[in-house]
Amino acid sequence: MASLNVGNLGDYLREQRRNAKLSLRQLADAAGVSNPYLSQIERGLRKPSAEVLQQVAKALRISAETLYVRAGILDAERDRDEVETRAVILADPTLTEAQKQALLQIYESFRKENGFETARESRPGDEGDADPQQTAS
Repeated sequence: MASLNVGNLGDYLREQRRNAKLSLRQLADAAGVSNPYLSQIERGLRKPSAEVLQQVAKALRISAETLYVRAGILDAERDRDEVETRAVILADPTLTEAQKQALLQIYESFRKENGFETARESRPGDEGDADPQQTAS
């Protein structure tokens, strides 16, 4: 997946922003990016870096891995199941942040026990994230 599918990413970001009941300006402020830049990402005119995607994901309180897959940064085929599972856990509004973190730790330990490296472990610079919503670097 060499090229970024920024149109799909932009549509997804817009949908997530609207679901979070945030204006474009509010999300831009929360993510620490400019309003025009975020608008261009949503319209598919810009290809954001992994760092910008992480900031946006944190502001939206969604999985950064989901955005990485949508942007083509992560291999969707290889990481799809893990990313989707993590995204569902992180998006569940009935769980506390501590419960989400505990579930993710259990999930990762089972994958490791069964011989699968998690996407988190395969990327450098991801060790020991304290914030469960900030799931990738």
